[in-house]
Amino acid sequence: MSSEIIGLTDWLKTPPGAYLLDWERAHFDEAVSDVFGYHALQLGLPEIDALQANRMPHKWLALESAPSSPAPGEGATAAPATSSRRAALLTDSGALPFPESSLDLVVLPHTLELSRDPHATLREVSRVLVPEGRVVISGLNPTSLWGLRQRRAHLYRRLGYDNLYLPKTGEFIGYWRLRDWLRLLDFEVESGRFGCYRPALTSQAWLERFEWMDAAGARWWPIFGAVYFLAAVKRVRGVRLLEPAWKTRKAPAAAPAVVANKEPATRSRPPA
Repeated sequence: MSSEIIGLTDWLKTPPGAYLLDWERAHFDEAVSDVFGYHALQLGLPEIDALQANRMPHKWLALESAPSSPAPGEGATAAPATSSRRAALLTDSGALPFPESSLDLVVLPHTLELSRDPHATLREVSRVLVPEGRVVISGLNPTSLWGLRQRRAHLYRRLGYDNLYLPKTGEFIGYWRLRDWLRLLDFEVESGRFGCYRPALTSQAWLERFEWMDAAGARWWPIFGAVYFLAAVKRVRGVRLLEPAWKTRKAPAAAPAVVANKEPATRSRPPA
């Protein structure tokens, strides 16, 4: 790249960023479409509407800071990476303004790797979710072709030879490391997958030439995708969900029992 990329918002306007956004939109839609409840929250990344396919009546977008407006003269030329949704509230991801056990679904698109304290963010998500509530998370995979190029760029930048390929954000969290964090908070991972297997290229034309690698990577080296995606459910010990009345089994009718006559039989008197 000709200039260093500072943040995720700028990077999402590049060809590899748009490629990643398209993949994540499709998988967020698939993951949240069948999650039912009343209250859902997307924390971070206004460039994608991760709750678009969900049918809950109350859905909010929360950000840690107000999105910066484009400089004068840049509005007509900037790539349309941001979605049309507006943030409902500004909040610290480690201190969410929701009561305990009040949300049915929380989505975290790259929220943890951008958070100052990803552990505190996950603890808050666990606190505000109802029992059996769900969290859906996406993140950049450090053990991928993109991650390898990023580590090489960090080394080369010390010598002044190269720029970073991925955004200059916080620490990238590995997939298996994140699963361990979720397990400690009593989450059960329901599904996980990887995607975006094309090489770390910056040209749209070259990315299209390697389109075949998406199918090949998913089959032959699935854990090395540039992005990972997982869904987990909050388990609470000792909590048992009540089933609807129509699912309750009817008790079988008691079979009639033979009852012995308890009255003593009348003895016949002997003849006089």
